[in-house]
Amino acid sequence: MVANVNAEESVADDPFTAPQERPADGAGDGPGDDAVDGAVDGQSFPVDLPGLQPEADSAVRPEAPSPAPAPARYLTTDELQWAQEVVGAISSAYAARVVGQARLQETLLIALLTQGHVLLESVPGLAKTTAAQTIAQAVGGRFHRIQCTPDLLPSDIVGTQVYNQHSGTFETQLGPVHANFVLLDEINRSSAKTQSAMLEAMQERQTSIGDRSYALPDPFLVLATQNPIEQEGTYPLPEAQMDRFMLKDVLDYPSPAEEAEVLRRIDSGIFDAASEPVVSIEDVKRLQGLVSRVYVDPAIVNYIVGIGYVTRHPRDYIEPRLAAYVGFGASPRASIAFASAARARALVAGRNHVVPDDVKALTHRVLRHRVTLGFEAVADDVAVETVIDAMVGGIRTP
Repeated sequence: MVANVNAEESVADDPFTAPQERPADGAGDGPGDDAVDGAVDGQSFPVDLPGLQPEADSAVRPEAPSPAPAPARYLTTDELQWAQEVVGAISSAYAARVVGQARLQETLLIALLTQGHVLLESVPGLAKTTAAQTIAQAVGGRFHRIQCTPDLLPSDIVGTQVYNQHSGTFETQLGPVHANFVLLDEINRSSAKTQSAMLEAMQERQTSIGDRSYALPDPFLVLATQNPIEQEGTYPLPEAQMDRFMLKDVLDYPSPAEEAEVLRRIDSGIFDAASEPVVSIEDVKRLQGLVSRVYVDPAIVNYIVGIGYVTRHPRDYIEPRLAAYVGFGASPRASIAFASAARARALVAGRNHVVPDDVKALTHRVLRHRVTLGFEAVADDVAVETVIDAMVGGIRTP
C-alpha cells in the first residue's frame, strides 16, 4: 500500500502527543478522520515519529526542553535589494564565461552562501573547473586546483614541515587546501588515506601539521569531482565521507546551441581575458549572515523532517517494489542541508522566506548521495533519483 505523509502536521506544537491522538474537534490541528482513508486514494496522513508519548503516559513525561532562543530579525526590503544586486553581479560574471549549466550556477551560489561543500559528477569537459574558477574570481577569492592521483599524499594537500638547513629548524609549508575555493579533481582517484585528510578540513575548517592546527580561510568551499565512466584505478568514496558534502550535482552535456556558443566565445578570446572581482569577500560574508535570517515556517520544517523520515522507513510510505531497493536512508545531515540550502535558494530568488518549491528543487542534490540503494537496484537499472521522486511524491506539500 502506498501511503502519503502529511507535512503540514506539526510535530513541534505538542512534543508529547502523537499525531493520531489529537482532538477531533481541533480544526486545522490534524489531518481529520478521512486522512487514514486517504492513504489509498492519494490523500495524506501524519508521520508517526518515534519518541512521541501519548497522553496516557503523561506521568512519565521527560522534562520540557528549555525555551528556544528568539528568532533572528527578518530581512528588510533594503537588505533583500542589496542581496539581489550582489547575487546578480556574481551571476553575470558566471554567465559571461560559462555557457549554460544554470543548475550548476545555482548549486555553487548555494554552497557559497551556506559554506557547504559540493560533489560534482560528470564526464570530462563540462566546465566544472571553469565554473569554480569563475565564481572564485568573481568574489576575489583564492582558487587552488588539486589533481588527485593514486600516489597523492595527505601532505601534498594539507602541507608539511620542511627542514631548513640554514636555520637548523623545521618550517611549515601550507598545502593548496589553504584557499577560499579548492577544486579536488577526480577525488576518487586518490587513496582512502588521502581522502580522509580532507575530512578535517571540510568539517573542522582547519588542518593539523605536526603539533599545530592552522585555520582555513573564510569563506572555505570544497568542490570535488568524479568521473562516472572511468572506474579503473579509482577508490570509491565511502558513504560516510559523501555525507560530508552538502550537495551532489550531476551535470549533463550542453545542447547543440550551447556548444556552438562555446566555440564562438573561444574564437572571441573571452577565456583569455583576465577576470576582475565584481564583489568582495566581505560582501560574501554579509550574504552568509543574511541567509541565516531567511524565515522557515514550521510547516516547512516538518516537511523537511518528513522527507528524511520517509527515506529511513520507505516500506511504510512507498510501493514495496521500490522500497526493497533502499539499503539506508539519509542521516540528519540531510535535514540540516535542506534547511540551509533552501534558505540560500530563497535569498538568491529575492525572497525573505522559504517556500516548498525551494525544498523540492533540492531533493535530488541533497539526497542522491545519502540514500543508499542495494545491488538489486543496479541489476534492475533503477536510478536513485527514481526512488527519491517516489519518496517525495508521497509527502503532502504544505
